Amino acid sequence: MIAIDVLYLVDRLEALLGKGWRVPVTSKTMIDEDEFLDIVDQMRIAFPEEIKQAKKIVQDRDRVIAQAQEEAARIVNLAKEDAARLTNEHAIVRAAQQQAAQINQQANAAAESTRQGADEYAEQVLKELQARLDQVMQQVAGLQTQIYNGLSVIQQQAAPEPPDDAGQNS
Repeated sequence: MIAIDVLYLVDRLEALLGKGWRVPVTSKTMIDEDEFLDIVDQMRIAFPEEIKQAKKIVQDRDRVIAQAQEEAARIVNLAKEDAARLTNEHAIVRAAQQQAAQINQQANAAAESTRQGADEYAEQVLKELQARLDQVMQQVAGLQTQIYNGLSVIQQQAAPEPPDDAGQNS
């Protein structure tokens, strides 16, 4: 399936509105209903695609965090193994414990930094997606209102006017 850019579809809606017919003496515009509905259907297809992309970003973030945690655990295990080998001399043991603590601290800091960066990136992408969705929803709501108003005007113009009672009383 080819991903359709939501903003491209919004541009098409604006173009459709631009080539619509103005209803005289009103601010209403008539547009091709089939073309409008076709674009709305394409938007319904595109939105899940945008959401899938956001989910993929979150999954990538989780994968990076898991890798960082695995690396931290590997480093900690290496430090523990090193410390166990160096237990023969007191000074060496103390140095190994300090090194293990430092490595553990560095690994935790690296994992936290990676997690924080991934969270910020995912939050940014999701906020941008939300803003795009809000913008499209406002534009679609505006277009729906214009269509409704245009149809109302057409229906009012097509309705026969009631006869004038003033001429019958004479």
